[in-house]
Amino acid sequence: GIKEKVERGCEISPTFMEANMALTRIRMELGRTDGFPEGSTLHGYEFIAPVSSDGHLAAEEWLRNKDMCTVRRFWGNDPDEFGKLRHLGHGWRFDYNPRDADDDEVFFKLDRHTLVKGAYVSVTEHDPVQRPFKIVDTAPYS
Repeated sequence: GIKEKVERGCEISPTFMEANMALTRIRMELGRTDGFPEGSTLHGYEFIAPVSSDGHLAAEEWLRNKDMCTVRRFWGNDPDEFGKLRHLGHGWRFDYNPRDADDDEVFFKLDRHTLVKGAYVSVTEHDPVQRPFKIVDTAPYS
């Protein structure tokens, strides 16, 4: 993989990097919680993110494509919310209003997780409860 090539000191060409990095449409649905013991297909997120071939988010690619990295939050009968995927330091978050940090929804250590079908990630939502979400679909974004 890329990491092993870098550790061995191999030069990585921009063409190789572009071929191994792609914008991906990701759908996450609410995992098991007290209120939803079986999880919920009606509560979750769909978002666009730069995902490497090994399933990790790519901050450098996000910088080049951040305007395309959008999110839609769907929550039962509530109106959908639309925002952007943001990267701050090592952290990732959904941001619905760039002038108000209180509405941000923060991922828990997303830089250490892979965004692959079947994986779980945690998001601290703006209520501010941390909830588990299962990645139920990933597909190339074009």
